[in-house]
Amino acid sequence: MNNRIIYHPLTATPFKRNVSYTELVPCKELHSYIRCYWGTENPLIQVENDGEPELIIPDTCVDIIYHIDYTDNTVTGGFCGINDCSFHAHRSGTTGHLVATFAIRFYAWSAYAFADDSLKSTINGYFDVASRFEWFDKIIGPKLLELKILQEKASFVEQLLLKRLSNVKENAVVNNTIHNILINKGSLDVSNLARDSFVSTRQLERLFHEYVGITPKKLSNLIRYQFLWRDILYEPDFEVSSAAYKYGYTDQSHLLREFKKYHSMDIHKARAVAFKNVGNIQDVFAEL
Repeated sequence: MNNRIIYHPLTATPFKRNVSYTELVPCKELHSYIRCYWGTENPLIQVENDGEPELIIPDTCVDIIYHIDYTDNTVTGGFCGINDCSFHAHRSGTTGHLVATFAIRFYAWSAYAFADDSLKSTINGYFDVASRFEWFDKIIGPKLLELKILQEKASFVEQLLLKRLSNVKENAVVNNTIHNILINKGSLDVSNLARDSFVSTRQLERLFHEYVGITPKKLSNLIRYQFLWRDILYEPDFEVSSAAYKYGYTDQSHLLREFKKYHSMDIHKARAVAFKNVGNIQDVFAEL
């Protein structure tokens, strides 16, 4: 299943591109597993952190993030599990040092394929990369100090993951259920998802805790929220009443409450944050 064809989750600021944040698309063979590689295109001098913290919303992805300090010759990495709430992140680093960030953003249900261990109990958590991806961390950690450009890092990682594809761990029930959730845009309840996958709801929840780190119900709600978020940004004539019907919310109030629960702000403010500092909005819509 190629997730990219039917599902493209967005961050709170999906149009942001600058010297400290660039996204790269994975190769075709990894489209079903990776949303993007991201980080600083080239190393830069860390300045004093006087900017606003960045809003992070539930994007149904998990990230392996490395911070590279070329001045101290150190690499620190972390694994971010799937989030079901928004939070603010602050940039970190030693002022005056030459630094870079490199990260792999997996779809939450795809990271397990490359992991050493279960993703159970990783929701809203931040862990050492080696706690779930020891094989990967041992190889990429030392190599990152040698690589400077984002594209070089992504290419190296891509070759590692492609070699691993023949040994990935996947589950047909989980894959089928994820596909069902995506094509129905998160609108099916758990009993229907379990029935369509020919398992009990208890078994389905157990599998999701193991492979994704979250219940199928909660993941469905997050995916519905992400489809809604995309409509809010890309539909010039977006209407709450139509969206409530389209995505199976009880009513407009239900939609507005759930959006604010996940996004930490109302739709009007969320749009303003997303389009802040965007030069030509027409270029944004051309990406569709």
